[in-house]
Amino acid sequence: MEKGSKTIARNKKANHEYFILDVFDCGIVLQGTEIKSIRETKVSINEAYCQIKNNELFIINMNIAKYSKGTIFNHEETRNRKLLAHRREINKMTGRVAQEGLTLIPLEVYLENGLAKVKIALAKGKKLYDKREDLKEKTRNREVEKSFKGNRYE
Repeated sequence: MEKGSKTIARNKKANHEYFILDVFDCGIVLQGTEIKSIRETKVSINEAYCQIKNNELFIINMNIAKYSKGTIFNHEETRNRKLLAHRREINKMTGRVAQEGLTLIPLEVYLENGLAKVKIALAKGKKLYDKREDLKEKTRNREVEKSFKGNRYE
């Protein structure tokens, strides 16, 4: 097995659409050829979200493409997949989702020592004015960095 961590898929819109409050790492329960597709980076989590049902954590709408060399026993692409997390983490998520009205979203799918894992976040949705403020701040920071780089050699 290889050592270290390799990012497979990332939800780029998450930081723009949500305030990230807390982050958790979870394992994924996979079937058949799913891990082979993940290793080929055929994964999309842009439309995915997480849900807690019967004190179990599930990722819904995560797309793992069919394995190219698979047979008739290939997996279903967008099935609900169970996530593996500690009981106290699931209880913490359940409480905060119920009380504060937060959302569970996947941020990243990665391989760690040959095992597929998902980084999920407790997040709060941003309003339109929050998104505009973030964009303004980004442009300000970009302009400041640009001016520093320009003055470096004078």
